Formats: sequence, C-alpha cells, structure tokens
Amino acid sequence: MKQPNSAHCFVCGVSNPLGLNMKFYITKPGEITAEYSVPFDYQGYPDVVHGGIVAAMLDEVCSRAHMSGDPPRFMYTARLDIKYRKNVPIEEPLYIIGRIEKTKSRSATSKGLILNSEGDILAQADALLINLPEEVFESADLDALGWKVYPD
Repeated sequence: MKQPNSAHCFVCGVSNPLGLNMKFYITKPGEITAEYSVPFDYQGYPDVVHGGIVAAMLDEVCSRAHMSGDPPRFMYTARLDIKYRKNVPIEEPLYIIGRIEKTKSRSATSKGLILNSEGDILAQADALLINLPEEVFESADLDALGWKVYPD
C-alpha cells in the first residue's frame, strides 16, 4: 500500500523540483520500503551519493515506518545514528527499508537500511523519534501541504 506524499518535502515532495520525489510503500506491519536511484546531481565524490542525501533518505524512512501504524504516528527525529558501510552509488537501484523497533507513548525507535541490488547493506541508521506536538498536527492544513496518496 502506497503512503501519502506531500507537495514540497525535500525527500517526498511531488512538486519540489530540487527534491528526491521518493515514493514509499507499506510492505508489512511496521515496515515500509522504497526503490530509488539517486540522480547524478546529488553526488558528493564522483559516482557516490552525498552523505547528506543518504542521511535524508534514512531519516525519512525511519520516521515513515511509524506512519504505517494504526493509528499513524507523525514524529520528529530527536537522534539519528548513521553507519556509512559502503559507498552508495548514484544512478543505480537502491532499496530503502524502514522498520519499527520500539514504541512508547511519547517516543519511538526505528531502523533504516539502504541496500544495493545484491542485498548488501550500504548504510544503516537507528533513530529516536518523538511525537509531533498535538497542537502542531491539529493546526496543519494537510490539503495545503498536498499530503495525499498520488497515483504512480
């Protein structure tokens, strides 16, 4: 099942011409995935995805894992611990996975992985997340943010 995107988010924004425009899918309870090839414009060293882009993808997938719950949880990242294990190549298929680890009433943890097409772990993250304050969520105009499921 496809998750919603927003209009202007750097990672998932469908109307952001500078963004990654990624799409995320719930693959099973507590897990989401994305398949993505990072464009040439986001390289750091030649043919290698910039580490900040790797961090952004892991940050997004870690928080989105908790959006797959019932009810969905919208959370801020309080801490993101990343291990860059191998160079993440540009313009090659990547598999990005987010999994719920633990949940508490006001916080949660999750794990994110970036794999190549052979299944090698290229980067991984452990995230500590905190609930979006209720007043922030209640004041958000989801229609104005473009928050919805867009067709593929």
